[in-house]
Amino acid sequence: MVEGPTDRQVPRLPGATPEGERRPKLRSDSRQGGMRAVGVAAGRVAAPIVAGSGGILARLKFHWATVAGAEFAAIAWPEALGRDGALKLRVAAGCALELQHRAPLLIERINLFFGRGAVARLVLVPGKPPLAPPSRPVPPAPLGASEAQALEERVAGIADPALRAALAGLGELVLRGAQRWPRVETQSDD
Repeated sequence: MVEGPTDRQVPRLPGATPEGERRPKLRSDSRQGGMRAVGVAAGRVAAPIVAGSGGILARLKFHWATVAGAEFAAIAWPEALGRDGALKLRVAAGCALELQHRAPLLIERINLFFGRGAVARLVLVPGKPPLAPPSRPVPPAPLGASEAQALEERVAGIADPALRAALAGLGELVLRGAQRWPRVETQSDD
């Protein structure tokens, strides 16, 4: 038992270092046995991956449709990001030329998302992106001759040519059954 400043006896564990002596400092490398904190070792392994392109590329892939926009997301997919800021994009056939011309816009969107210059240039590689492009609606069949004639007769009395053409186009859409705008249902007073 050791007496302290309050003249109390404090129990000491067996094998404890006597008061006044210091334990030798343990090193965290593998040359000395013993336990080490796993977080330190994991941080050393993961730091280059996260600091490099791995973390940025993973976030970019996750948010690709939001960052790039629907039109770019339909034709391209991020494959890899080099340390020099070169983003490798897999691009759908026939879309590389358009994407090449619009590359500054896409680079700006990506860098704006990350808040820094993560991407400096694009490298376009032909291939099919995993996100399928949205299917385009099939246009309805054209009007028959009798329907077109009836529509012309209905709008023939309108003097303004621009208004007549607009109403003829609207009438054609209505007759073909095409819906460009969502239908708005109104409540009727019964």
